[in-house]
Amino acid sequence: MKQHLARIISSEEIMPDVFLLWFEAPQIAAEARPGQFVMLQCGECNLLRRPLSIHNVSEDKTGLAVLFAVMGKGTKWLSQRKPNEYIDILGPLGSGYNLSAESHNILLVGGGIGIAPLPFLAQNAMDNGCSVTLLLGATTSCQLCPQHLIPESVNCVFTTDDGTAHTKGFITSLLPDYIEKADQIFACGPAPMYRAMAKMPELKNKPVQLSLEVRMGCGFGACYGCTIKTKQGLKQVCKDGPVFNLEDVLWDELVDI
Repeated sequence: MKQHLARIISSEEIMPDVFLLWFEAPQIAAEARPGQFVMLQCGECNLLRRPLSIHNVSEDKTGLAVLFAVMGKGTKWLSQRKPNEYIDILGPLGSGYNLSAESHNILLVGGGIGIAPLPFLAQNAMDNGCSVTLLLGATTSCQLCPQHLIPESVNCVFTTDDGTAHTKGFITSLLPDYIEKADQIFACGPAPMYRAMAKMPELKNKPVQLSLEVRMGCGFGACYGCTIKTKQGLKQVCKDGPVFNLEDVLWDELVDI
């Protein structure tokens, strides 16, 4: 874990109120793993940093990207930053996705802004010789992640709740058709999506890892503000996660944010 003043390389609004920021942060990018996150200081008046998933790193391991939606004052401030400005970043933090050396077919499941950490994981999996399929859902067509942000060799399947693009319906309705061929399943999305997945009998014997989003204070386990209940007892999302096994989380005890 390193604290670093990172220079903004580029800032782009890729969907309505969703921004992609690239930073020059070689000390963090070189150590980053898919599924980990960084904590960003968003303005002098914000005492608490904002946790954001690592969206990707550059091939030379000097650049690091985050993808985020504008949700409040901190992310609004962040969306207004310009190239060559500097932001205080702490990371990489948390546990990442665990890709097995024995896996050959990987299934990724993303809901909305849950696409954030999955391109990094997809590229890592393909670099290890895996075939990757991505199921990505959004409320409407303008909220689907642009395909140029997803590695070219990924087999992408899209769905929207309102049917304005591709298949109509929730991403979990498509999931059963792709489970059997997957050696591992990795997900990132809202808690209702995870709850629906936890109830699916087709997933009972499949290894499913997910990235959990909850409110965080410190980002490294000192404040206990992100504690959740699991079958193994109380866990801290920032320190023990944010990646957990689907079957381990007590979903009825989890508070949505």
